[in-house]
Amino acid sequence: MNNLWILNMGFVALLIGIGLYCLLAMKNTVKLLIGVEIIAKGVTLALVASGYARDNLMLAQAMVITVIVIDVAVIATALALIISINRHTKSLDVSKLTQLKG
Repeated sequence: MNNLWILNMGFVALLIGIGLYCLLAMKNTVKLLIGVEIIAKGVTLALVASGYARDNLMLAQAMVITVIVIDVAVIATALALIISINRHTKSLDVSKLTQLKG
């Protein structure tokens, strides 16, 4: 592998690390969703970098487009759930979700 691929994988690891930190440290649901988005961007960068390194860029780009489409659907659904939770609890804090029990 060349040095560019190693550099890209370093950025992938950095993005996934930041995203995991957001998921583990934050209590705000919007910030958790941003952490998921950062991880998704790291995955798309890994797909493109791997496709470029293996001279199969068109397949990698097709996979990235598929990941982006699925990601948009997941984020739209999550935002709808966050808005609904905010209407019921008047808060975006994860610890307030225990009030939603049956």
